[in-house]
Amino acid sequence: VQLQASGGGLVQAGGSLRLSCAASGRTSSSYTMGWFRQAPGKDREFVAAIGWSGGSTRYVDSVKGRFTISRDNAKNTIYLQMNSLKPEDTAVYYCAGTKLGIGAMMVSPEYWGPGTLVTVSS
Repeated sequence: VQLQASGGGLVQAGGSLRLSCAASGRTSSSYTMGWFRQAPGKDREFVAAIGWSGGSTRYVDSVKGRFTISRDNAKNTIYLQMNSLKPEDTAVYYCAGTKLGIGAMMVSPEYWGPGTLVTVSS
């Protein structure tokens, strides 16, 4: 599976952005997918995950109520809608995937795409 994220950019605090991640591969629609981020000088952290059917989701506490993960299996694409952005959301965001469940997605997904930079100005 190859993953390609897009949609990053510069936004003011309180604004919104939507990230997209296109997946290639016939079976990618059956994978658990998600997003991680890495802020400058910090370790990469889990942000959100979604099960293959879209019925299960998981978020890191710091983004609950502000970010929404979704997927369109017909388009082999997942999304991360980010609202009420804060300067501390500034990071490179990475799309990731796993053949396993959300638990594995949160810890060690097998597939990674190149990141997209999100910068939130105060």
